[in-house]
Amino acid sequence: MTTFQRIGIFGAGAWGTALANAIAASGRSVMLYARDQAVASEISKSRTNAARLAGVAIASEVTATTKLGEAAESDAILLAVPTEATRAVAASLASIVRPSIPLIACAKGIERKTGKFVTEILAETMPLSPPAILSGPSFASDVGKGLPTAITLAASDERLAASLAGALSSPAFRLYHSTDVRGVEIGGAAKNVLAIAAGIVVGRGLGSSAQAALTTRGFAELVRLGRAFNVRTETLTGLSGLGDLILTCSSPQSRNFALGVAIGRGRAPGESHKGPLAEGAFTAPILVEIAREKGVEMPIAEAVDAVLAGRTQVDVAITALLTRPLRAEA
Repeated sequence: MTTFQRIGIFGAGAWGTALANAIAASGRSVMLYARDQAVASEISKSRTNAARLAGVAIASEVTATTKLGEAAESDAILLAVPTEATRAVAASLASIVRPSIPLIACAKGIERKTGKFVTEILAETMPLSPPAILSGPSFASDVGKGLPTAITLAASDERLAASLAGALSSPAFRLYHSTDVRGVEIGGAAKNVLAIAAGIVVGRGLGSSAQAALTTRGFAELVRLGRAFNVRTETLTGLSGLGDLILTCSSPQSRNFALGVAIGRGRAPGESHKGPLAEGAFTAPILVEIAREKGVEMPIAEAVDAVLAGRTQVDVAITALLTRPLRAEA
């Protein structure tokens, strides 16, 4: 098993840049691919990526490049791009990445057109490379600054998952490994949608009690969906499930939570595509569709989808949730 000394990261946004810093702290050499020559030049010359990760100095072990082949010549590759861009990026790498090189998806979503999870996209586009998923409670600014963070890395092969987690971890960036790939992906995708709902509650000024109740009942929805996919309970209650949900549903640093706050304060849901990317806005409709196909009840996710699509008003959605029939807690 390789020691994964050379790591390639595709995507020089906030998350990709933060991961580059964190992995460099593990003693690995990191090649960070940026599409924009100006971004690569800024990283190389000033050791900053101000527009995407302000206030963070980029480690000297991180080399920026605009050449796909340079970053692809690695022992493991991280795709730090949005879910909707994952297929295109993977396709561009299919002919240049050596067979058997692990591909680690760092997006938290479901492809809208196909209903595929990110590791399924990788398996389709690059079948000779084992896919993995990295997810958990983390903000790019914290990770980039070297603040303590613990997340999950999952791959179907336990030896590979453990080896990758060990290679990429550092004292401040702790990776727990798992083989429950789908459980990790469900947690990452669902929590983004639920965080929009939590933000709406805060934006509407409904109070901390309502926010806590929303988060708890949202977690129940996440668990129901996970069980429909036969994932492990410990995954849903772990870092990539409950841990990420708590963080994302409680902090304005979360793009999804911030979007919900803006909508709660009156911003038109149709403007959700403006500003920083909130994956939950793209995930909501396909998450609801998958839940219905599985016969899983997810009223909070359905309300978010309806609000974002303009099918209902925020206050109407809140009233509908509050007037649902009383039932035993489950």
